[in-house]
Amino acid sequence: MANRYDYVIVGGGLAGASAVQGIREIDTKGSILLIGNEKHLPYDRPPLSKKLWFGQKKIEEIFLHDPDYYKNHSVTLALSTRASSIDPKNRTVTAGTETYGYGRLLLATGGVPKRLKVPGGDLDGISYYRYLDDYLKVRASAAEGMRAVIIGGGFIGSELAAALNRNKVAVTMVYPSPYLVDRVFPEGLGRALQSHYVERGIRILSGVKPASFTKKGRRFVTKTDSGAEIESDSVIVGAGIIPSVELAEGAGLKTGNGVEVNGLLQTSEADIYAAGDIAFFPYAALQKSTRIEHWDNSLNQGALAGRNMAGANEEFTYMPYFFSDLFDFGYEAVGEVDSAMETFADWQKENDTGVIYYLKDKVVRGVMMCNVWDKVPAARELIKRKVRFDGKNLRGAL
Repeated sequence: MANRYDYVIVGGGLAGASAVQGIREIDTKGSILLIGNEKHLPYDRPPLSKKLWFGQKKIEEIFLHDPDYYKNHSVTLALSTRASSIDPKNRTVTAGTETYGYGRLLLATGGVPKRLKVPGGDLDGISYYRYLDDYLKVRASAAEGMRAVIIGGGFIGSELAAALNRNKVAVTMVYPSPYLVDRVFPEGLGRALQSHYVERGIRILSGVKPASFTKKGRRFVTKTDSGAEIESDSVIVGAGIIPSVELAEGAGLKTGNGVEVNGLLQTSEADIYAAGDIAFFPYAALQKSTRIEHWDNSLNQGALAGRNMAGANEEFTYMPYFFSDLFDFGYEAVGEVDSAMETFADWQKENDTGVIYYLKDKVVRGVMMCNVWDKVPAARELIKRKVRFDGKNLRGAL
């Protein structure tokens, strides 16, 4: 087959780009094809709701590599191209109008934004925020005095609300949970941050859902299930993502909450790997399988998948962390952090500076460091040691 590559990577995000590096650490000559839906070269996603808004990065600085990197590493790029099917038996992938043969294949297809299934949820102009083009469109309309409705009170919704507020946009947040980032933050912290948002001038409608969207001239009208109506210049939805597993399902791979992989990041087909937002992987330190939608996980899983595609045969034992900045409140977290778990907060300044420990059966499973920095390695070791909480021993542990 003329269009045959030793390695084919489906997904032009962080995991896919990291896999190129991983492959080249082991195999400097094998042919590589990277297929990506977007027209852009692979880029970092976190700045889309953080540093780009605050002038801490320029657009050209978010790209993971310049075009010469891919040329120098003999990577063929097929951008603006959607892969439509995989044939594991014949080791081919069809993308656009082409069919490519592969020696080993990586699925790094990430996820797509959850769409609102309410009347008007598909109105032209509603932004389901995830991609660089979304940032460019929203940023262009984010002028002082404009009004925006943000649907969602999780990671993306809370970050975008802070970003727009700092750019003097009047923001209304609508979300069904009782307080900000309720799946991760303990209630006291979540409500304290929510109050801080209100003090900053952000209007919050918590515990409600959007019921419909309509247009009134050039403005949007958002109606909630509580009866509220909000007019705005823009509507931005940050309601999470759905893992893009359609290719894997069509190829007969094992899927569930993502694409199931083993410790080597192999799928149920040994020559097909998966990494990043779609990978349902064995989290060694927690002794459970899970799926993680964070930058650090994509970075490290992609690199290891690439190494293993090239023959390294290494287990994924890394403990990824995640981070965010919400006005003056920043945090880093590692391990299992779920607000439904038992928590112990070691505050230096309540709901501002300190460490939150997440426990299961009195054993530390996760740690969140709030305005406390450079402690992620120590937190990882604490979790690995399976430290038990006796009411005192976590005070000052980090």
